[in-house]
Amino acid sequence: MRKVSLVMLGAMLGASTVMIGTQTRIFAAGSANAAGSDTYKSLNLFGDVFEKIRSDYVEKPNEQKLIEAAVSGMLTSLDPHSSYMDAKSFRDMQVQTRGEFGGLGIEVTQEDGLVKVVTPIDDTPAARAGIMSGDIISAIDGESVQGMSLNQAVDKMRGQVNTAVKLTILRGASRDSQEIAITRAVIQIKSVRFRQEGEDVGYIRITQFNEQTYDGVKTAIGKFTADMPGDKFKGYILDLRNNPGGLLDQSIAVSNAFLSHGEIVSTRGRNADETQRYNARPGDLSKGKPVIVLVNGGSASASEIVAGALQDHKRATIVGTRSFGKGSVQTIIPLGQSNGALRLTTARYYTPSGRSIQAKGIDPDIQILQDVPDELKGKDDTKGEASLKGHLKNGDEEKTGSQAYVPPDAKNDKQLKAALEMLRGTYTKAEVEPAKEPSKQAEKAPN
Repeated sequence: MRKVSLVMLGAMLGASTVMIGTQTRIFAAGSANAAGSDTYKSLNLFGDVFEKIRSDYVEKPNEQKLIEAAVSGMLTSLDPHSSYMDAKSFRDMQVQTRGEFGGLGIEVTQEDGLVKVVTPIDDTPAARAGIMSGDIISAIDGESVQGMSLNQAVDKMRGQVNTAVKLTILRGASRDSQEIAITRAVIQIKSVRFRQEGEDVGYIRITQFNEQTYDGVKTAIGKFTADMPGDKFKGYILDLRNNPGGLLDQSIAVSNAFLSHGEIVSTRGRNADETQRYNARPGDLSKGKPVIVLVNGGSASASEIVAGALQDHKRATIVGTRSFGKGSVQTIIPLGQSNGALRLTTARYYTPSGRSIQAKGIDPDIQILQDVPDELKGKDDTKGEASLKGHLKNGDEEKTGSQAYVPPDAKNDKQLKAALEMLRGTYTKAEVEPAKEPSKQAEKAPN
């Protein structure tokens, strides 16, 4: 039986760590022997090819890199989120999970052989340089990313602090190309930011779920409770827009800050005995105050766990646009010594009502589209999980494509303004329910 201590959820690079125990499975003798025979024949094929490369390739190959490339190819053939991390990438991932790392400050995934920006992290060189959610990185310092693994591309973007890297960006449906130079810096991720809106609303923004997140939310709630009298305090806005995910245990803890009972999420693997259910503990830190959760096309994974739990328990109203739709769990499996680790998709997760949001996302209770500047129109949507090549399927009603634009000036943020009006009781139905965004069918990624 598999034993897991920490489970990672993320549509992006390096979101968590997991320790995993041994696995024991029992098969019928006949089928086990037949399957084993076929498997070992295939492994013999791998050994034959490996030996041919070693002996006959035009130049002496690096044998360690050959093996790592084979392992990486095996994992990336499974789904967009399974991958191999060499020792350095594994160390980098652990550092990022703790909330501090060196680089540009972007969360990325791989799509059609290119690197796609899930979201730039607030207050980082990438965000300040104008990198946007949905941008495609086609080259790094003039070198095409085609043929690179995601880890190789990320490693190339990292480097010494105060050195520059040049990214070639493809943006929008027309794939307009532009080059953006960014100076590397130490990225210190402050995953929770909060502020008081007027004298009656507490605003909490979570940029990603790392080891600091729950403590940040707890601090914010304590600050609001102390500074705003209970009779004037209208409630909370929890902003999860463009939050690509992170640690499962942190998403559970954040959900628990607004719940006192009931299931938060369940994870279900290939075998029935691997199902795990996570329930809220007594003690709602928010004391039952109303909650509005903001989501959009860049809200993925752990963000969707929080939104789904609060929506199913009718504890919060979800406002914005449909979320990304990443409903799978990745377990980090260390390989020992200096062999790195596997990031392996081991389960799907389900909201308390039993919904799988894989390739479908969380539909908001109230959909509100932002007013997008003319120069960004057509460039403000994310395709979502359903558009990723090799994604885990989820029936015939997959959905993809959702607006992910958030105005830099809060005065122009229609979703935030509507949330404030809802908590203060000053909105009207016409103000918060514009014409619905047209539903898009899942697009098949080109080969």
